[in-house]
Amino acid sequence: MAATGWALGHLLVITTDGSLPFDWPARSGADTAAVLVETNLALLQVLLLMSIVWWLTRRRTDLDVAARAPEHRRAVRETWGLLAYGAAGLLGGFLLARALGWHPFGLHLAGTIFGTHAHLDRAEVVAWALYNLVVYAVVPLAYFGRRYSTMALGLRSTCRRNDLLVVGVVLALETWFQIVVLQPESLDLPPGVLVRGAALTFVLYLLGAVLPAMVFVYAILIPRFLRVTGSAAATVLCGGLVYAGLHVWDAWTVLSSPRSAALSIAFLVFTYLGPGMIKSFLTLRTGNAWVHVWAYHAFAPHTLIDTPHIVQVFRMR
Repeated sequence: MAATGWALGHLLVITTDGSLPFDWPARSGADTAAVLVETNLALLQVLLLMSIVWWLTRRRTDLDVAARAPEHRRAVRETWGLLAYGAAGLLGGFLLARALGWHPFGLHLAGTIFGTHAHLDRAEVVAWALYNLVVYAVVPLAYFGRRYSTMALGLRSTCRRNDLLVVGVVLALETWFQIVVLQPESLDLPPGVLVRGAALTFVLYLLGAVLPAMVFVYAILIPRFLRVTGSAAATVLCGGLVYAGLHVWDAWTVLSSPRSAALSIAFLVFTYLGPGMIKSFLTLRTGNAWVHVWAYHAFAPHTLIDTPHIVQVFRMR
């Protein structure tokens, strides 16, 4: 089903007439074919990383992550409740931000990864980070933290040495890929601006994107997906799809017409399914929701790629 959906998404893009309707400053000049090639290479990289993670964790005692979730019926109720809550959080982020004249609050700040020509206020950036932190991390953790242990939520390590090995290897490989292949503009910043900008970027994205995703999707939803589906593969895909759905308000999406909306959904999946999958896989293989934070989120890609964006918003010199 996943492969069929991936193929149909490509067919939609290939058969549409005209150029893509998205404002992607970071991809300026790239044609549709080049974007699709880049999309598939990114997915291939994720699958290779997943293979490496499997090899690094092959000697660990099998983790029964499903046992951390409640019995099946309650897991189903909690899963649907969480998905409804997440949708309500997106709706609230849309209404609040638009009422203040800002971009809708999704898991990514407007301009993340792809850049933007729009102006962002500093207040918008701070409000985005705090809104996501409260809605997707503080409130869910307060509710489930009273009912489940930190181990059941994947917030404690069962093998610190192997967790550190996985973090080190994946972070090194992803950083190498970002620097060599994508050549982020961060490396062109003056050293002083780079240090201050990277520190601020790390904090803002940790609060606004990394911790919300870690708590809501990987600490709470992943064990329930595994309990409900009984399949590790389905769990990894569900985690990837939820992660993609939380980015529906990305500033580049265009939802003004059926064609543009369909293309936006296709590219949301193309862009975020792979990263959501590797984060889910890291959580399943280690049983530790923190691993993906340091291995494949907080530093690379966000701090590495988005530092120039934050430097521009906060006018650092």
